[in-house]
Amino acid sequence: MSIAFTSDSATAALLAPTGRLRASINLGNPILANIDPATGRASGVSVDLAHALAQRLGVPLDTLEFPAAARSVDAVASGAADVGFFAIDPLRGAEIAFTDAYVLIEGAYLVRDDSPCLVNEDVDRAGRSVIVGLGSAYDLFLTRELKQAGFVRVAGTAEVVAGLLAGAADVAGGIRQVLVELAGRTPGVRVLPGRFMVIRQAMGQARGRTAAADAALRAFVEEMKASGFVADALHRHDIAGAVVAPPDAASPAA
Repeated sequence: MSIAFTSDSATAALLAPTGRLRASINLGNPILANIDPATGRASGVSVDLAHALAQRLGVPLDTLEFPAAARSVDAVASGAADVGFFAIDPLRGAEIAFTDAYVLIEGAYLVRDDSPCLVNEDVDRAGRSVIVGLGSAYDLFLTRELKQAGFVRVAGTAEVVAGLLAGAADVAGGIRQVLVELAGRTPGVRVLPGRFMVIRQAMGQARGRTAAADAALRAFVEEMKASGFVADALHRHDIAGAVVAPPDAASPAA
């Protein structure tokens, strides 16, 4: 038995109670959202999903763009936005009710060519520092996992890379696809093999909304995966490396 997303006025009232869908867009993850230089507007997989949800609900869409994940999460948790697009993390889960993942992305390390780090296990050493975007998925994960290395936390992806190149830290943590592309055009840096985490990108809304609202958003994400919408969006935006997440095994729709 499957539970389908129902695009009626009752669902619209649950997910867009103001009559407009306010979607928080995290520009700190360029795999899923960027500002299109031609239009000056947000574009990407998460933006496509926001448009699709608003269209299904029959309401206008307002996107709220933020340069980093932490601020994007805050917008949803505070009620300034109805839905957002985040990596699933237990710390964020205190304020955000997540759907299952719609895309899987890998986290990886970037180092300078002269770094003694050859594999991921070399990173967690006393006296070694890791630079990350404050409040990013990999910041939250590595804060729990690394026991000896220290941290340098900066505003976002651009500052992470700049800090590594300037010698502010020994290792940069980030999204593998972004770091591989950067290393291909930046002399003097390399990406360590493998991954330190799988980043599970999901939609979410503030905790405290009804169970029906949570179920509706989960059903929407499952439908977008099953229909091929997410795969098409990855292809349309030429995203290499990220993959569509499998169906939610815990959902009756799976």
